[in-house]
Amino acid sequence: MSFRGFVTVFIEWGILAYFLALHLTHLSLILRAFFSIRRYLDEVETDRLDSAFETSHYKPMTLICPAYNEEAGVVPSVNSLISLRYPEFQVVVVNDGSKDATLERLIEAFRLKPSHRVLRQLLPTQEVRGIYESAYVPNLVVVDKANGGKADALNCGINLARYPLVCCMDGDSLLENDSLLRIARPFMDRADLVASGGVIRPLNGCKVTAMGIRGIHLPDSWLARFQIVEYLRAFLFGRVGLASLDTMFIVSGAFGVFRKDLIVQAGGFETATIGEDFELVVRMHRCLREWKRPYHITLVPDPVCWTEVPEDTKVLGRQRNRWQRGLLETLWKHRRMWFNPKYGRVGLFSMPYFIFFEALAPVVEVLGYVVFVWSLWTHSINSAFAILFIYVALLLGVLNSVVSVVLQEISGHRYQGLKAWSLLLFTAVVENFGYRQMTVWWRLKGTVDWLRGKEGWGQMKRKGIGPQPPATPPPA
Repeated sequence: MSFRGFVTVFIEWGILAYFLALHLTHLSLILRAFFSIRRYLDEVETDRLDSAFETSHYKPMTLICPAYNEEAGVVPSVNSLISLRYPEFQVVVVNDGSKDATLERLIEAFRLKPSHRVLRQLLPTQEVRGIYESAYVPNLVVVDKANGGKADALNCGINLARYPLVCCMDGDSLLENDSLLRIARPFMDRADLVASGGVIRPLNGCKVTAMGIRGIHLPDSWLARFQIVEYLRAFLFGRVGLASLDTMFIVSGAFGVFRKDLIVQAGGFETATIGEDFELVVRMHRCLREWKRPYHITLVPDPVCWTEVPEDTKVLGRQRNRWQRGLLETLWKHRRMWFNPKYGRVGLFSMPYFIFFEALAPVVEVLGYVVFVWSLWTHSINSAFAILFIYVALLLGVLNSVVSVVLQEISGHRYQGLKAWSLLLFTAVVENFGYRQMTVWWRLKGTVDWLRGKEGWGQMKRKGIGPQPPATPPPA
C-alpha cells in the first residue's frame, strides 16, 4: 500500500472510530440518565414536596430575571414568577438598558414606584439608574441599569439578592408552578451542593396566558419541533447522565440555582465572555478543586423551564454560532484543567468529553462528509467504509434521538396523546436528515469565527410568549 493510500485509510477509519465512540458515549449517557431519573422519581413519590418545605431547613431564594428588549413577554413572565410555589422568595428583574418599552411595561403593569433600597456592590456592574418596588407585590424589585450584557445584569441582581440561594434565568422564560420547590430540594439533602440545574423545554406551540402556561402542545414549525427533540436529548438525558457521574459542566443560564456566597467568592459572572453560564460552572469546578472544598453540582430532571426557541434559520444559526464560540472560549480559558488529575473527574473526564465530543464534533463530522464525497468522486472508497460511515453517521444518530423521546415518555412526559407522541417520534427520526447537518455547519462556522476572534451575540428576534395585559392589583 502506498503512503497516500495508508493516509486515506487512516483518515477514513479514524473518522469512523470517532463517530462510533461519539454515539455510543451519548447512548450510554442516555441509558445511565434513564435509571438515574427513575430513582429520582421513586424518591419524589415517597417524599412529598410540601411536607419537606414545611420544615425550617429550606433555604429562601432570590430569582434574578435579566431583561433586554423583552417588552413582548416580560409581563406574563414576571406574573408567572411572582405566583410560583415556594415558602419565601424574592424576584429581582434587571432591565439591562432596554431600548424598547420593557421598563415602561413593568412600571405600568405592577405600579412600580422608585425605591430607596441600598445597593451593596458585591460585584462590579454598569451604572444602576434606578430601583423600583411595588406596593402590592412586596417580593418584586425592578432594577434599571445601563446596558452591560446578561452577565452584568445577573451580577447586578446578585448584588440586590436578599437570600442565600439565587436562581438565574432568562427574561422570556416561564417556570412550572412547583419548579422552585423541585430544583431547591437537593439543597436540603446535601450540605455540599453548590448548584442545581433544571430542564429547559421549547415553549413554542404552548398556550400561554397572563398567569403562565395553560396548555402544552407541539408547535406547527418543524424547526421548533426539531429543537424539542434536541433539548430532550441534551438536557433531560445527556446532562442528567453527566450529573450522575458528578461531572456536569453546564447549568443552563435559562434556569439554574446557585449558592450566592460561592458565586461572589468565585468572582461572579464573567462579562467578557459570551457563554457566561458555562464559564461560571467550569470556574466554580476549578476554584472549589483548588480550594480543596467538597462540593456537588446536580441537575434535577423534572422542574421544567419553558423558553421560546427560534423559528427562523438565520436566528437559530446565530444562536448556535454563539453557543459554539462560548464553548471554545471557555474550554481554552480553562485549558489548565485539561487532562489534569489535580481536578479529578472534571479534568480527566469532563474536559476531554467536551473537547472531543462537543468542541471538535462539527469539525470531524464535516471532515467525514468531505472525505466520503471525495472518496466516492475519486473511486478510492471501499464499500465496507461507505456502509459503516452512513450507518454510524445517520442511523446511530436516529437511535439516540428516538431513545431520548421514548425514555422521556416512560420517565415522565408533558405532551399528551398518541398523536403528539407519534409526531415527536417521527421528528426524532427526520431531524437527522438535514436539520442536524445544518446545526453542524453553524457550529463549524462558529469555530472559524472563534479562531478569527469574532465577538458579540448577534440580534435574536422573538415573537413573544403570550398576552401582555397589565397585572390587576388586589381589591382594596
